[in-house]
Amino acid sequence: MELFPAAVFNPPKASRSRTAREAAAGRSVERLPFTVRRVETEADLLKAVRVRHAAYARHVPEFARSLAQPEAADYDADTIVLLAESKLDGTPIGSTRIRTNLYRPLGVEESVTLPDWLQGKRLVEATRLGIDEGRVGRMVKIALVKACFMYCEDNAIDYSVATGRSPVDRQYQQLMFVDVFPEQGMVPLRHVGNLPHRVMAFEIATFQQRWLEARHPMLNFFFNTHHPDIDIGPAAPPPSLIVPRRTELQAAQNRCEMAVA
Repeated sequence: MELFPAAVFNPPKASRSRTAREAAAGRSVERLPFTVRRVETEADLLKAVRVRHAAYARHVPEFARSLAQPEAADYDADTIVLLAESKLDGTPIGSTRIRTNLYRPLGVEESVTLPDWLQGKRLVEATRLGIDEGRVGRMVKIALVKACFMYCEDNAIDYSVATGRSPVDRQYQQLMFVDVFPEQGMVPLRHVGNLPHRVMAFEIATFQQRWLEARHPMLNFFFNTHHPDIDIGPAAPPPSLIVPRRTELQAAQNRCEMAVA
């Protein structure tokens, strides 16, 4: 039985169009020892939760206790969960969750007000990244990041917003994310157990050009290689941005604070 409606999770067969498009662009094809795909069933989600919980338990065990079961956000219509599985035996070896601001503010906006240059933009936030500690762990992480950027490309996203605790934040810096609050440093975030995180953002439109100019070591993996084992489903016409304006968000926050008082 499918966990999510077809309007949210499209059948994977349409990834052939991406294959044809990237082959026409002259990209080489590389196979991976694992697959990356969207979660579509309850069994898939439980696999993602298992690897997510195990990863967080190694670093933030107290917060990990809240991740032993699926979260309400895993079922939201504006969210997809990605699952990496070993081709050898189907073992879950990585997962992340992508949420857009197309219908409501991002999770990070529960704790901070994003600056003007991100207001009115189409945003995504990737959270709950969890990777198995095995030897292919680093490649799994990079493949999940590529899947996230593929999703951004297919959905006309302007910026990817990421939050990273130390030392994870340095990995986003290596990917050329920039600080959203360069003078503020780490910020406690409600949607990640009030743990201090660095808030960072990445412009999608200039992604390839900036990496090309920087001679980024992952340029070929992201832009010159087609990975059929990374399948996020077909591209669909992106919906219009209907996220509330910042003034509306502030008014809602004020009402909540008054109610608590």
